[in-house]
Amino acid sequence: MLMLGKAAHAASTILVFGDSLSAGYGIATQDSWPSLMQTELKRSHPTYQVINASISGETAEGGRQRIHDVLQQYKPAIIVLELGANDGLRGGSLNQISSNLGAIIETARRNHAATLLLGIKLPPNYGEPYISQFQKIYSSLAEKYRIPILPFLLDGITAEQFQADNLHPVAAAQPTIMHNVMRVLEPLLH
Repeated sequence: MLMLGKAAHAASTILVFGDSLSAGYGIATQDSWPSLMQTELKRSHPTYQVINASISGETAEGGRQRIHDVLQQYKPAIIVLELGANDGLRGGSLNQISSNLGAIIETARRNHAATLLLGIKLPPNYGEPYISQFQKIYSSLAEKYRIPILPFLLDGITAEQFQADNLHPVAAAQPTIMHNVMRVLEPLLH
């Protein structure tokens, strides 16, 4: 978890709610994009603190099950939602993935938190029909709920900027990811 320090009690909270791509899998926590975002916000918008409630391996279904408790614990002003990749990598039901992400967005809304949705793409070995339908989940949800979206979290990350598993970006890629997110997050900050 990332805290702002003595001003934390007066800060507005941004909750990063994702999977290993946001949890900093395979890299030092301080090198992860949410940690870098906290550093950036400390400079540009010091009234915000970032809480990273991401869990490696998390699915949209798992997120749906724990979102209420996390919202009650942190009472965020904004949720940066980055889930669905693990469901897609397991070939999960597209309708179920969409339903679970929609339920998370609705729960956030009921708790007066704005949502920024982060989209992800699947590797090509999942076949074009599934891949394209998976990607449409994010744009459809953003349209349905009228929320901002970053269509592809890893935009601009090159092949050599991934760990050996070809799924998780290395530390050197994290600033690019942070800037991708900040570009869409900025309009939500007061």
